[in-house]
Amino acid sequence: MYQQADTAVIGAGIVGLATAYHLALKGRKVVVFERSPRALGASYRNFGNVWTLGQQDGYIYDRALYGRGIWQQLARETGLPAEESGSLLLAYHADEAGVLEEFVSTSSRDVEILTPEAATGRSRAFRPEGLKAALWSPLEITVDPREASARLAAWLESEHGVTFRFGTAVNGIQLPHIETKNEKWKVDKVYVCTGYDFETLYPDIFAASPLTRCKLQMMRTVPQPDGWQLGPTLVTGMSMLHYASFAHCPGLKAVKQRVDATLPEYVKYGIHLMVTQNGAGELSLGDSHEYGLAVDPFDKEHINDLILQFINTFLQAPTMGIQERWHGIYPKLTNGGHDLVLHPEPGVTIVNGMGGAGMTLSFGLARDVTAVE
Repeated sequence: MYQQADTAVIGAGIVGLATAYHLALKGRKVVVFERSPRALGASYRNFGNVWTLGQQDGYIYDRALYGRGIWQQLARETGLPAEESGSLLLAYHADEAGVLEEFVSTSSRDVEILTPEAATGRSRAFRPEGLKAALWSPLEITVDPREASARLAAWLESEHGVTFRFGTAVNGIQLPHIETKNEKWKVDKVYVCTGYDFETLYPDIFAASPLTRCKLQMMRTVPQPDGWQLGPTLVTGMSMLHYASFAHCPGLKAVKQRVDATLPEYVKYGIHLMVTQNGAGELSLGDSHEYGLAVDPFDKEHINDLILQFINTFLQAPTMGIQERWHGIYPKLTNGGHDLVLHPEPGVTIVNGMGGAGMTLSFGLARDVTAVE
């Protein structure tokens, strides 16, 4: 006996949830399969930052703004805490400050270069000594990723009738049929949103795609005492080398040359620095980027040391006591693309490849992918 739905989504990370959300809005009867008892992948192990500032101008930035609006809506409808914190990009070197000038002069975004004195009016969490300038962006939103996925899944189930099968791997797809260990389903369409799992479904398609894996290392502090607030998300000038929105700035070459020469180990491990705070007052710190299909299961304490050493040069928090260390893994395109949308057979769509921008871009990508539904 087959159970029935209009559409199946495989994977309950943020890509799968965003896809299920847009399908449900269209009135589709949706079932979501997640092989783990709960979503524990990259959607659970990140900063929780909806990072519009780092997204490239054009349709990618449009997706980021759309996603920001959806997170605001979900916060209202689900009660999920979503702090509209904004962000400060701190430039402690003249070449970094020059890139900020180039960025603002070529951008129509709602951003502003602040003097060091004005920046301290936005946050007291950074060290003002040596600061040349700061870029203020009001658009960043912070959620707790460990809460967001579970809250969104429960809301989709209760308010939109989405069926969830956690702890249920899909063993085979032969449309219109899907098989799991205990059930058989009949569906019209399938969206495969399996993140860094390239081997279970359509392994030949994934093997032929420009994909690798990225391992990142992060840490979380104990709650900050006495209600101390970070305020805006904090990043440094080094982050300009990591995000595509700054790639067009001519002065970025000088920043890269200096970082390559003075911080070679940070370059080796793809380290750039970001600090966010959740509702419990804990600071999330990171991160690093190591690429390759074979992910080392052992974390490098040396990477954690490098992260903490640099963060301590600009962050002034009451306590830096670390209560958790972890790593995440996400898929990364090797061709410079922003997403991977494939149709391995009629009725099946693979949605993947957003790198570390899933929290920011998933809703916009899902909007576009499901537009033909």
